[in-house]
Amino acid sequence: MTEAPAITQDAISAIARRIDRPVVLVGLMGVGKSTVGRRLASLMQTDFIDADDEIERAADRSIAEIFEAHGEAYFREGERRVIARLMEEDHGVIATGGGAFIDAETRALIVDKAIAVWLDCDIDTLVERTGRRNTRPLLKKGDPREILTNLKDQRSGAYAQAQLHVVTDDGPHHQTALRILEAINAWL
Repeated sequence: MTEAPAITQDAISAIARRIDRPVVLVGLMGVGKSTVGRRLASLMQTDFIDADDEIERAADRSIAEIFEAHGEAYFREGERRVIARLMEEDHGVIATGGGAFIDAETRALIVDKAIAVWLDCDIDTLVERTGRRNTRPLLKKGDPREILTNLKDQRSGAYAQAQLHVVTDDGPHHQTALRILEAINAWL
């Protein structure tokens, strides 16, 4: 026996029609911005784009290579330009990198021109999820649990400036996407 969806497809479509700007997902690495973002875009019948993928495409190198060659400040400046372009191109759902919203200029841009949704989860879940791939430059500098805990402490104040806050868990991504839509509907 399957559980009935929290909201119907007609209700989802009605919410999606009311959204007049991009939905930008922010939060720490591993919270599910890309995975949940794809599901959210599918529900909304719009497109999804991952800012990190676009940065790598524009630079023709990986984020880790950009960090190594030029440092974080250089990366954040390019990231801001890419995010601004993506919002101007009118994409429906955009996932950002974990540090994007920490940059004051990038944060102001997103809050002004998009609906920022802070995806959040507990440290144990973050450690498990980020441990699946070895492509996270900031986690290569020590103990991932300690680094993620420190990042969460340092960044939560900035993430809290997003218009919406949705906690993710190990449940189906579909349910998280529905919670985002419900939060957007209540906020609109």
